[in-house]
Amino acid sequence: MHVLIATTGVLSAGPVVEFTAHLAGDSGRVTVTTVIGVPRTFLEDIHAEGWHPLDDDGAGSETDESLIARYVDERGRRLTEPIVIGLSAAGITAEAVYLEGEDPAAAISQLADSLNVDVVVVGATRQIFEQAAWESVSARIMIESRRPVLVVPPPPKEPLVYAEEAT
Repeated sequence: MHVLIATTGVLSAGPVVEFTAHLAGDSGRVTVTTVIGVPRTFLEDIHAEGWHPLDDDGAGSETDESLIARYVDERGRRLTEPIVIGLSAAGITAEAVYLEGEDPAAAISQLADSLNVDVVVVGATRQIFEQAAWESVSARIMIESRRPVLVVPPPPKEPLVYAEEAT
């Protein structure tokens, strides 16, 4: 079984690793992905500066495409790393794929099709019964993807304890 895990960096690694271990088994494949939107002002800001953090020598010699690729790679690695590390600790090898795009749901659905995955694992970033939830990336993947989708809820929030209740 090929499992595609899509994250924006807020997906809780524990439940995802547990589900993925059951789904992929010993012979399955796992791909972890995230979609990075590159702000259009990104290149303007870089070109306006004499030095910037993505340019090692300050000469501005990189092409726009290579700057964007480096930005996507850096952000993608940071967002997928908790899941990849958790999978590795559980003995599961995962490939990371970082996508650049403005429409995460479409990019994830297209990747799921191109990889011919068996299931897409996403996180629920909003309560599922709110109207706005049907506009979320997770909901759009459920609607647009031609693959089964497993939605992992966020970890429970700790209840607030007010000073009066604590005494």
